[in-house]
Amino acid sequence: MNFIKNKIMAFKDIFKDSNDLNEKNIVGFSSFAVMVIFAAADIITGALGKELLITDTIFNSFVIITLGSFGIDGITKIFTKKTEE
Repeated sequence: MNFIKNKIMAFKDIFKDSNDLNEKNIVGFSSFAVMVIFAAADIITGALGKELLITDTIFNSFVIITLGSFGIDGITKIFTKKTEE
């Protein structure tokens, strides 16, 4: 029971302002994972001779989320000045 409670607490820590994780990367990776699952399902159903009916709008939405998340993070890293410690 403590293991589950610790995992739930760790998940909540992602959304705090003071954490070591980059939320944009988490969202981008999650979106990319969904795209990979979609592509794998499409390949498997295509190999079985069936068509996977998912609209392009859904797939394009995940592409935009992925590119937006990683693009914003990349631009942030380029244009922010690092303070020397």
